[in-house]
Amino acid sequence: MDIIEVLPDVLLIALALVMLGLGLELSVQDFARVTKHKGAVVLALVLQIILLPIACLAIVYAFGLPAAFAVGMMILAASPGGVTANLFSHLYGGKVAMNISLTAINTVLAIITLPVISNIAIAIFSPEGADGAVVPLQFGKVAQVVAVVLVPVSIGMTFRRFAPAFAARAQKPFKIFSALVLAGFALIAIVSERAALAESFAILGPAVIAFNLVSLLAGYFVSRASGLDEGTSRAISFEIGIHNSTLALYIALSVLANFQIALPAALYSVSMYVTAVLFGIWVTRRSGTAA
Repeated sequence: MDIIEVLPDVLLIALALVMLGLGLELSVQDFARVTKHKGAVVLALVLQIILLPIACLAIVYAFGLPAAFAVGMMILAASPGGVTANLFSHLYGGKVAMNISLTAINTVLAIITLPVISNIAIAIFSPEGADGAVVPLQFGKVAQVVAVVLVPVSIGMTFRRFAPAFAARAQKPFKIFSALVLAGFALIAIVSERAALAESFAILGPAVIAFNLVSLLAGYFVSRASGLDEGTSRAISFEIGIHNSTLALYIALSVLANFQIALPAALYSVSMYVTAVLFGIWVTRRSGTAA
């Protein structure tokens, strides 16, 4: 059996475990914490839900991406931040509590915003079944996404509430697992479709990297220009700059069943590690503070 045929099923299990790990870090208080930082949270959500899709759309047009790649880029832009964003924020001096709160809210909001943005992208780039068009997300498919996101997160939050010692011990292994899942699926996608990627990388690679850099830089500079402190600005930049590409891969492979749409997320899963590290080093040196 071809690896691509079984990949969606494996990805479903992996994503569920990643979301379970996210739940282990969350509590009801994380959702309530936003009342103390309303301005920062609103800014981050505006950047995530409005600015990034617009910026991504501009990048798609600027690089002249084919329909399937364009849809994949927009799904990636609509995906929330994940545990990897929290990890980078911790490494480079961001306020991780802010990341956790934003991740919690973004994950819930993505249940609505991700299907909406995905369907808009499909309507724009594949209006009449031409050039790699895919079927828009239907209600049943949206329910599937809701289940794979909310159910594991709820289970993880339950463990944290009633078995805090276990949740604390499990957080680090799940973070490592999440990073390995991202890298692993990216490598599988790249190896499996290396011929197609070799042909399309000249266009897709620069577009993916450009989107990643725009996300990170917009999060940081808009936050600083809005008067937010350094730690909060770094947290927001990583939160909106490091997307949950595992979720984007799941949407592309399991829900829309289109491997071409998954390629931007696959490339992003690899490139984001490099860009995030370089951005973290740069922003640390720029501010003259220790991470």
